[in-house]
Amino acid sequence: MRHQVSIRIGPVGFRIGSDWPQPIAALRDLYRDYPTPEIADFTVRLFAARPWRRWVRPSVMIGGDYMLPEAAPLPLAQGVLAAEMGMNLQLALGGRRYLLLHASAVERDGRAILMTGESGAGKSTLATLLGAAGWRFMGDEFALVDPATGDVHAFPRLISLKNEAIAAAQAAWPGARFGPLLAGTPKGDIRHMVPDARAVAAMDVPARPAAILFPRFGFEPAVRAVPPSEAFVRLTQASTNYVALGETGFAALTGLVRDVPSIAIDYPDGATAMSQVEQLWRQL
Repeated sequence: MRHQVSIRIGPVGFRIGSDWPQPIAALRDLYRDYPTPEIADFTVRLFAARPWRRWVRPSVMIGGDYMLPEAAPLPLAQGVLAAEMGMNLQLALGGRRYLLLHASAVERDGRAILMTGESGAGKSTLATLLGAAGWRFMGDEFALVDPATGDVHAFPRLISLKNEAIAAAQAAWPGARFGPLLAGTPKGDIRHMVPDARAVAAMDVPARPAAILFPRFGFEPAVRAVPPSEAFVRLTQASTNYVALGETGFAALTGLVRDVPSIAIDYPDGATAMSQVEQLWRQL
């Protein structure tokens, strides 16, 4: 491809190529503190469906080792979003080394909290706020569970903040680096935030899972224990490769819900959620 960059995020390396220089220049800047993989695990391609689409109303298709043929193209102004979606797609469809959970994760004292839920549950925002309060940010897209050890490996890619979460993150992290504001995406306004230096420096350090949270934003405060059977079903739905891993995935997931407490929390705002998390942490 005409323009390309290689980036390692946690244990996963990506080679990203593009028909246009703009997305690659933006990625080089935003990921400038990340290492370069010796050999990339996955390839992402940002390409024009038709040659003339490189110049006239540029339209970015997302491809690579794995593709979704029905995926709609994005405008060139959202090239960074296309690259992030491409990286997520490759890992989701091709990752086999780890049990992948669509979850955010934070760490303290070598132990991690995994947070998973439907889109809009607030897991990315909560992980970002906890990171500003002293927790190590491990990722907001995937938590990588090692089937052999049960440890969680970090995947601290750019933090994808949506709508009201953008202002909340800017207030919590006044010195953070942000990508451009992407208005009018299918999920509203999106802005990418670069994880802090601690998250990047420690991204090769795994953590032991200590709790699984199922947060829900926009409700009166409530906390309840989630039985292992319910947590197991929820996490099978949150995993992109549980079925593909077969027996290995079943053993990893049953071990996780057996050994780690699961809690559902409802919260109306970020301050309440952080207070709930800190209280739960003291009880673990």
